[in-house]
Amino acid sequence: VQLQASGGGLVQPGGSLRLSCVGSGTVLKISRAAWYRQAPGKQRDLVASINSGGTNYSDSVKGRFTISLDVAVNTVYLQMDSLKPEDTAVYYCNADLGWHFDIWGQGTQVTVSS
Repeated sequence: VQLQASGGGLVQPGGSLRLSCVGSGTVLKISRAAWYRQAPGKQRDLVASINSGGTNYSDSVKGRFTISLDVAVNTVYLQMDSLKPEDTAVYYCNADLGWHFDIWGQGTQVTVSS
């Protein structure tokens, strides 16, 4: 069972990126998911989460980022708009797939710079 994250890259301030995280290795579907990020020298912080009860966002990304889940393709997305240099970090997805709990993806680098 694994999560494969993709979609990171270099973008200018004010730009957009969409991260994807695909669950595989099981027929079980993602039931809960979250995106975290870790900047150099800092701790890993929760950015956004989604479950049957809805979505939650950190104050730093609220109104700019949107998390969504497509159960049909077992993929969680993070749409990131109005990106700022302080959004630069490695982004990690985390999810439960059925009874496979707390699975981590490998991380994808997002760099916001002019």
